[in-house]
Amino acid sequence: MTDKELIAKADRGEGLTVEEVMRYEQLVKPQKHVYGKYGSLAKIYLEEHNNAKLWSIEDLPAYLHKIDEQAMDMYNVLYEKLSVSEQYRRTGDYLTDVQRMNAMKQVIDEEILNELVYV
Repeated sequence: MTDKELIAKADRGEGLTVEEVMRYEQLVKPQKHVYGKYGSLAKIYLEEHNNAKLWSIEDLPAYLHKIDEQAMDMYNVLYEKLSVSEQYRRTGDYLTDVQRMNAMKQVIDEEILNELVYV
């Protein structure tokens, strides 16, 4: 059996012997996807806490990439909104500014995790 025939047989869902499965795994390498911070956290959350939703998602890589995109958009919107707030406005003192920026980033991170990742 040729490689093309073996792949076609597997795609049709016909039964494969052990040798055919081993050869098929060599021919068809799994595709590795790279996600951002929030996509990776969402995947870990789904694997550990919500297997039902994980299995019901038709295209997991697209779903996780979409979470990354939404998180970046949400980060930008919240950053613009919070940066004009008096609580997070820059003062000119380096240490105070760093503390305020870290506090603002933590607030944004918590909001993204609660709204997009842990749902």
